[in-house]
Amino acid sequence: MAQMYIKFEVPADLANKALEALEMARDTGKIKKGTNEATKAIERGIAKLVLISEDINPPEIVAHLPPLCDEKNTPYIFVKKQVELGAASGLTVGSGAAAIIEPGKGKELVEEVAQKVQALKK
Repeated sequence: MAQMYIKFEVPADLANKALEALEMARDTGKIKKGTNEATKAIERGIAKLVLISEDINPPEIVAHLPPLCDEKNTPYIFVKKQVELGAASGLTVGSGAAAIIEPGKGKELVEEVAQKVQALKK
């Protein structure tokens, strides 16, 4: 069995801020939707914040994201439901992951979430 990444508890208000930042970035900046697009953004070093849904099945679909984010020093956060992540990305379906590339008006929120996530992981 492959070593699963260490999941950290994310307070609901912080997850909501991350989703809000994703919506702002979608409207005023630039985002990448879906696990494949998020993976490419992390690999290229252009992701400012990555959101990963906890209820994705099977979990292997997103299991590579946290170690990749750690390797590239990219902040990431877990949100409870893929439908919420999909909705914040502007999709009518759930999404396993999304990456904020240009935060637009969500810049301060992205920075705040990134700082708080770093503290949670310690």
